[in-house]
Amino acid sequence: MLREHRINKLLIANRGEIAVRVIRTCRELGLATVAVYSEADREALHVLMADEAYPIGPPEPAASYLAIDRIVQVAKAAGADAIHPGYGFLAENPVFAEACLAAGLTFVGPPPAAMRAMSDKTAARRMATEMKVPVVPGTSSPVSDDAEAARAARDLGYPVMIKAVMGGGGKGMRLVSREADLPAALRMARAEAGAAFADGSIYIERYVAEPRHIEIQVLADAHGNVVHLGERECSIQRRHQKLIEESPSPFVDDAMRARMGKAACEVAAAAGYVNAGTVEFLVDRDRNFYFLEMNTRLQVEHPVTEMVTGLDLVREQLRIAAGERLGYRQDEVRLRGAAIECRINAEDPFAGFMPSPGTITGLRAAEGPWVRNDSGAYEGYTVPRFYDTLVAKLIVWGADRDAAIRRMARALGEYRIVGVHTTIPVLQRVLAHADFRAARLSTALLERMLPMFRPAEGRYRPVAMIAAALTAYERLGRTPAIPPSPSPGPWRLGARRGWGPPRP
Repeated sequence: MLREHRINKLLIANRGEIAVRVIRTCRELGLATVAVYSEADREALHVLMADEAYPIGPPEPAASYLAIDRIVQVAKAAGADAIHPGYGFLAENPVFAEACLAAGLTFVGPPPAAMRAMSDKTAARRMATEMKVPVVPGTSSPVSDDAEAARAARDLGYPVMIKAVMGGGGKGMRLVSREADLPAALRMARAEAGAAFADGSIYIERYVAEPRHIEIQVLADAHGNVVHLGERECSIQRRHQKLIEESPSPFVDDAMRARMGKAACEVAAAAGYVNAGTVEFLVDRDRNFYFLEMNTRLQVEHPVTEMVTGLDLVREQLRIAAGERLGYRQDEVRLRGAAIECRINAEDPFAGFMPSPGTITGLRAAEGPWVRNDSGAYEGYTVPRFYDTLVAKLIVWGADRDAAIRRMARALGEYRIVGVHTTIPVLQRVLAHADFRAARLSTALLERMLPMFRPAEGRYRPVAMIAAALTAYERLGRTPAIPPSPSPGPWRLGARRGWGPPRP
């Protein structure tokens, strides 16, 4: 039990691997857990693992995982003390945080005011500028119309980046190389931002060619203590979506880490930030860094920081939310070894990374020393088409970067998923690439490699057909690993008890 604010029971307002990951820490802390699920997630792993699970609506996120009133209502009815938002969905929504607080629930995240201060990217850029933290040149407020956007782009000089004022994750971002392409890019960026964040506001920023994307993990308590936990290199991206992350960055030395960490902590303190957050920077080849934004939530790539610091960031989030002090100073934070994370998505890299929803008919996760698999999938699980394609995060630790790369290569070679396409072949090729091994990284590296992902015509079709036939044959007459739920029953009508250990 976390005693300051008496967190005994936590509702996780999310799904998939992050919900599973939060549940595991809660179980270690002796906290009861409550899962919520849409109709598409009736047999999702987070639902099966939680102590209790409640339906919240149809598959579409707007009617389920984004339904603030419904989630808060379930939390109160279940007797939860607190809500953890995970990442994505409502994690950076200050209205949701306010709704939790108004209902007497502890929100495991920053105060709504700090969230608002940093969720508006242009406001965050102005704050960083006031604090003498360098920013990429761009507009200091949202552009009101296409004419203003065109003027700003001409002043900055092409190419430019269009970016959503709210949210993150690459949504609402477009690279524009010439003025003729600007109107169409503005329309697409506004539409994507509006759909993802309910706010289509955008701003314009100068494009930095082939930078590194390096971010600093910060923790801040309600007593004025702020520390950073080093950096993560997140330069391996496709269309602004990260695929591989590592900590520490092979490009950052101790002096640079100290400067970036100090800047990140100053930004967090100026915003009145409390809890876990990430300050993101672009870094050029001369080691100049530029503030991008602050993500006011737990990051997908947080496990690499956990591996090199030995800290459980979800545990730290819960401690801070309960009002506890950090309990350690900046000079007591130590980074040991190197960690790498690969995101395994249900996408077909040989067909333009098209999503590959479907039933996982076979699964063997990688194992072994210093290998961690964060996943919400299991054999027989159906990857729904309504949500992010992330199936698992494979994380390894090594005594140094070379050891971590070798371990990750071995682990990816062991990982088997049958029934859906995955990005494992891409991850293997990136890890084997000479530039990656030599740490010659940039956000453009993967884009240059994409022409490599062309299989020989028809090469895999016979193998796939044989594998599918054998899988179907072997499954005939077998009892499913997880039997289907009865209908009607608690899955449809209300709460379902999870299959975790019995609670006293």
